[in-house]
Amino acid sequence: MTSTQPIACDFTAIEKEEREIHKQNSEEVFESVVDWQEVADGYTFQLPTQTDIIEKAGAFIARERLCCPFFTFNLEVTPNRGPVWLTMTGNEEVKSYIKQNVIAQIQNKGADDNWELPGDRDE
Repeated sequence: MTSTQPIACDFTAIEKEEREIHKQNSEEVFESVVDWQEVADGYTFQLPTQTDIIEKAGAFIARERLCCPFFTFNLEVTPNRGPVWLTMTGNEEVKSYIKQNVIAQIQNKGADDNWELPGDRDE
């Protein structure tokens, strides 16, 4: 599917009183990533199976879709307490954006305590 949606984040699309909660959820979800894989149109992130991480992933999706409407999200919770996968996809520009801004931070986690998704700037 081809999208003409611009790759631009607007953190102000999230209610001001919810922005810090969103930033905290983002940090906790992506700092907890167990593994990640490239898929045809984006990336999928394996998350721990704890209930609180699954809840935070759902809350992350609910708010992130407001400020970054170019993402397609899928949260897959597999049977029998199997793996949990957060998948973020879109067009080729979106895939590149994820690689540059999310994958890069996951690979560098621990090197920098200032986790920030690019759209998570309070402007």
